[in-house]
Amino acid sequence: MDSNLHSPDRQLIELRMEHADLDAMIDRLMAQPSLDQLMERRLKKRRLALRDQISRLSLKLDPKEPA
Repeated sequence: MDSNLHSPDRQLIELRMEHADLDAMIDRLMAQPSLDQLMERRLKKRRLALRDQISRLSLKLDPKEPA
């Protein structure tokens, strides 16, 4: 069971959840009249990094070409 907590599939799910949370946080931040641009840039940069991690892990788990 412990190995299941650190499996690549589990990691992918957690990254996707964090990405979705960041999306929601960015949407809420953008809706505020006093937009904190530095915070917005940091969140968007983190969201982009997560998207890259998700892409790399997805390709690792399900490669398009046979090895």
